[in-house]
Amino acid sequence: MNGRHPMLPVLFAALVTLPGIFAVFTHAELSPPMAALLAGAAILGAGFILLWACDAAQTDISQALALAAVALIAVLPEYVVDMYFTWQAGKDPSSDYSHFAIANMTGANRLIIGVAWAAVVAIFWWKTRRPVTMEKDRSLEIRFLAMASAYAFLIPIKGSLEWYDGIVLLAIYGWYLWIAACRGCTECELDGPAACIAAYPTVKRRATTIGMFVFAGVAIVANAEHFCEGLVGTGEMFGINQFLLVQWLAPLASEAPEFVVAIMFALRGRAGLALGSLLSAKLNQWTLLVGMIPGVFALSSGQLAFPLPLDHVQLHEILLTAAQSLLAVIMLATLRLTAGQAILLFVLFIGQLLSPVAVKALPGESLFGLHADMMHPLFSLLYLVSAVTLVLDRPTRLAGLLPWLRKKSPQGPEADQPGAQG
Repeated sequence: MNGRHPMLPVLFAALVTLPGIFAVFTHAELSPPMAALLAGAAILGAGFILLWACDAAQTDISQALALAAVALIAVLPEYVVDMYFTWQAGKDPSSDYSHFAIANMTGANRLIIGVAWAAVVAIFWWKTRRPVTMEKDRSLEIRFLAMASAYAFLIPIKGSLEWYDGIVLLAIYGWYLWIAACRGCTECELDGPAACIAAYPTVKRRATTIGMFVFAGVAIVANAEHFCEGLVGTGEMFGINQFLLVQWLAPLASEAPEFVVAIMFALRGRAGLALGSLLSAKLNQWTLLVGMIPGVFALSSGQLAFPLPLDHVQLHEILLTAAQSLLAVIMLATLRLTAGQAILLFVLFIGQLLSPVAVKALPGESLFGLHADMMHPLFSLLYLVSAVTLVLDRPTRLAGLLPWLRKKSPQGPEADQPGAQG
């Protein structure tokens, strides 16, 4: 620690949240950019505190409860932001809030795979010149992510996100959690503030952990409205596309703690652990986050008859996110992610991010007859073609997703082990 107290990061994160909390409870009059900045910083600092508290809490609670707590609490910043947009959409279905809810959800999901996964692999390859491999236990998350991704394609196909879609996605996560809880407990590896808290006497440890949960939760919930409305107001003030601000800037603040922790693990040579944590984050958001949206909208609007309003833009966003998720699942079926695969994920992510803007800047706003609103369907196709190509190149990849195929595979189970070629 170079002579520094291990709890200093917690103190610093808490200090970062204070200006935002002060602004909320004093009802300070702030410009939209300043409101978004202070609230975003508070959510960011609180996110780090939540992660450390979740890690430390694993010392005192059962494996099943730990899984549920980490799933629901560690990603609380992203959930609170998206549920705020969804709740406001239910209050006024004709507003743009429903678009913002889908923008934030899809942006968060695509950032995890296109940026965070790629960054972990790039760092590990730079240090070791080897691909990232994960433990066999992670096959469970991969299979359930495959299940959720396959179901997600139904949403753009039928053109709606209904209450029963939420039930299915929540059931998928509940099924995963039930199986995961039945697995043998493994000793958790703690580091930094979490390790320091875990070493406290029982009463002090529990009091510290609960205090961190309460403080971070209050900071996140209190600042959600300021952050969301500040982003929307900033876009309106400067003529910036509000959809893009919500899709990419909001997840950066709420997802940053997970990203930073994963990158730190990768820098320390523990890339498998880093990628595994990001895989869990992706599964949580692709099931819990998406599954909660129809229910929150129904509660806010007071009825189930009409689903969250979606137009072709939001449906294309969901299709693109599902296609990216499917490609990622096919890649991880062998429990390894190579540098080449990470580059493909990153290049496709950058392409789908920049191509609509680039096409709009062209004379006539088209490229080979393709307009900006056709870019996302095109990249969805590229993701799907890439996934099919990987399967055709090595059909035994499917054995990682469908275990019963292993007995029929002529190359045997060893073909799908982390060390195998591909």
